[in-house]
Formats: sequence, structure tokens, C-alpha cells
Amino acid sequence: MAMNVLAVHRDTVGTEQAAGNSLAAAYSVGVLCWLLSAGVYIAAKWVSTEMPPWALCFWRVLIAFAILMPIVRRHFADMVALVRARPLELLLIGGVGLAICQGMIFVGLEHADATTAGIIIALIPIITMILARLMLAEPMGHWQVIGSILAFLGIVVIIIKGSPAALMRLDFNPGELWIVAGAFCFSLYTVLLRRAKFDMNRLALLVLLLGAAVLTALPFYLFELFSDERSTLNGSGLIALAYVAIPGGAVMYYLFNRSIEALGAARAGVLLYIQTIFIAVLAYLILGEQLQRYHLEGAALIIAGLLLIILLKPKTKAEAAPA
Repeated sequence: MAMNVLAVHRDTVGTEQAAGNSLAAAYSVGVLCWLLSAGVYIAAKWVSTEMPPWALCFWRVLIAFAILMPIVRRHFADMVALVRARPLELLLIGGVGLAICQGMIFVGLEHADATTAGIIIALIPIITMILARLMLAEPMGHWQVIGSILAFLGIVVIIIKGSPAALMRLDFNPGELWIVAGAFCFSLYTVLLRRAKFDMNRLALLVLLLGAAVLTALPFYLFELFSDERSTLNGSGLIALAYVAIPGGAVMYYLFNRSIEALGAARAGVLLYIQTIFIAVLAYLILGEQLQRYHLEGAALIIAGLLLIILLKPKTKAEAAPA
């Protein structure tokens, strides 16, 4: 009897240790994913004077698409069926979230620093929540409204660089406005994807959306070829492209997909916030950017808003109903 109890105890401890190791590995995958994603902002800013933004966007999604396509080959039949059944939805969602969003951020990084971009991108969950309320009728309580207002004020502080006089003069950095627009597009992509409810393997669906992004970015890239004098065929541009397309593109997308499978969408999505920290650290080490007082003030308001939103969620109908 005692030996059986000891055996059961060992099995239980072993199972708990394996589960803990598996969870730690899943979080490590998620953290690595956002570290690679942070590097995309650094690479895009580093090469912004030489590499046109839509060229960087187009080649990023095209190369990522080409690398990931063979991985999902056993889902080809389902992919073809979905393309035939819902082509316009795929084109709209993939185009908005993986092409226009990225293109706007890359345009913004021509004028704004990477540190500011990283803080603005932290707004994505808040914008997503607001759009989900408007488009999907998802619940949004009083604290979520207050948190959203605080986060919005934080972005205003960053855009006006802590100077009310800049607000009165409407003296804004256009790059920061482009990045806000890019954050809005990614939030819209998230809500549209949630509403579409595509019944398909997650990685295979991502490949289809990357294909839609290639088609969407192509006309912007072609227009840029005829109107922008900067060349993509130089050393710095090719290094930046290699990074954003492979480690920061295909590998990052694959790791994000794995982290969602292991952690669930909610926990994997929360890790987005560490991307802001990674961007600030890498921008300081590689680009020599400095955190300014207005960065800290704006970030404090955004964090306060996020805490209100995350910690004081409104109850769903199921939670509110009596047992």
C-alpha cells in the first residue's frame, strides 16, 4: 500500500513538473516571438533613410509567405476551398492587418523614433476592445471606458511631447500619426478576423492572409518604384530585409502561432506588452535613442488605463447569472 502511494506521488510530481516545464517553454516561445517582432521596428528605423517603406513591407510578407507555404502543404485542399468560398473576406482582412498596417508603421518610422512607435503599439488591445464593442457588441464596462480615456491621453502626451503649446499649434509629428493609424488597422484586423470565424488550421489561415497581404502591398510597392529614388538593392537594405522577412517575419509568425496553441489567445496576446520594453531597450542599444520624460508620462497613463481594463473586466452574462 505504501509503495503504491509513493508511486502515485512520484507520478503526480512528475506530471506537475512536466506541465510546469511545458508552460515555461510555451512562455519562452512567446517571449522570443515578441523579441523578434521588436527587432522589426529597429531594423525598419535603422534603414528608413535608404529603404522605401512599401518595398520593405511587400518583400517581408512575400518572403514570409514563401517560407511558410511548404509547412502547411497538408492543408492545401482546405486552403483552396476557403479561397474559393470567401476570397474578398480573406483579401480585406489580410490586406488590412498584414499589409496596410505594416506599411503605415514603416512610413511612420521614417519620421518617428522606434521607442515612440513601441509605446503607441501598446494601444492595440485597447483599440481592439473599443472596436469589438462597436462591431461585435462585446461588453465594455465603465472602468474600461475610463481606462481607454487614460490610454488615449497617454498617446496625446507622447504625440505633443508633453507640450500643451504643441497641441494648440497642432504641431504634430506625422510619423507618430501614421503609427497610430497602423495600430488602428491591426486592431481592425483582429476584430474582423474574430467576426469572420474561419474554420481552418491557424497557421494555414495565416499563410492565406499573408498571400492577401502580398496582393495588397504590390500596387503600393509598384507606385513606390516609380516615385521613390531610394534603392532597396544596397547592403543595409538587404540586411534589414533579411531580418524583417525571416527572423522577424516567417519565424516570428510561426512562433506566435505556436504560443497561441500552447497558451491560448488571451495569455499569448498579453505578452504583446513586453514588445514595448524590448523595442525601448534595443532602440537605446542599437539606435542610440533616449527615453524622454514625455515617453514615461505617456507610458504611465497607458499602463494605468491597461490595468483598469485588464483587472476590472465587466462580467459576462454567464458570470452574472445566478448559479
